[in-house]
Amino acid sequence: MSSNNSKASARAQKVADERAAQARRETRRRILTIVGVVAAMALIVGGAITVSLLNKKDVKAAPAGSSEYGVTIGDADAPHTVIIYEDFLCPYCGALEAETRDDLERLAADGKVLVEYRPFDLLSPSFGDYPIRAASAFALLLEESGPEVAKKFHDLLFENQPSEQDPDSVSDDDLVAFAVEAGAEEAVVREGIEGVSHRDWVEAATAEAKDADVQGTPTVILDGEVFEDGRTVQDVADNLVKALD
Repeated sequence: MSSNNSKASARAQKVADERAAQARRETRRRILTIVGVVAAMALIVGGAITVSLLNKKDVKAAPAGSSEYGVTIGDADAPHTVIIYEDFLCPYCGALEAETRDDLERLAADGKVLVEYRPFDLLSPSFGDYPIRAASAFALLLEESGPEVAKKFHDLLFENQPSEQDPDSVSDDDLVAFAVEAGAEEAVVREGIEGVSHRDWVEAATAEAKDADVQGTPTVILDGEVFEDGRTVQDVADNLVKALD
């Protein structure tokens, strides 16, 4: 009886050992599979990044001051030009605006740069119609109230920029209030703001940006070349001002 028990115990142990070995092999196989997938993904992603960089198109923007879809500050004969393509909902555009506005206004006043702000609609497919409403209101003020008022309105839009998570927190009434604060007459602009009267302008501005191969916002162009000197918005802002000052 003792011998039978010993044999049964031995067989049980052997089965347990084989199962443990199989489990180890299966674990090792899964690990190798995961490592292989990760390595392959690294190659794919790395390759995609490389291809993206190698195939990056130069932006073919019309010279500063020549577009129908923007507002300029500064002297047309200034030694430098800066074009900023932007979406009024883009948080990075808002950050860049906050970091550069005072310096660009100072440099423009000093005759060192002609700056053109070119708003268009990049984000409405993902976040609703606020970029269209805001850009249409900007175009309305540009037409009805002139570039100085439109520039002030542009600044107020960024100072009161809604989040991408809640773009409708800025209502048409808010846009009217910003327009009046910028210097427009409410009676002149309210109907157009509420009716998105310059939607065609926004569509045309967006088409122009697309034709220029603008693929993101903000896109900054210094003296005809895309400016990307910096890893953060703060870096880009600081380096842009240094390049102009």
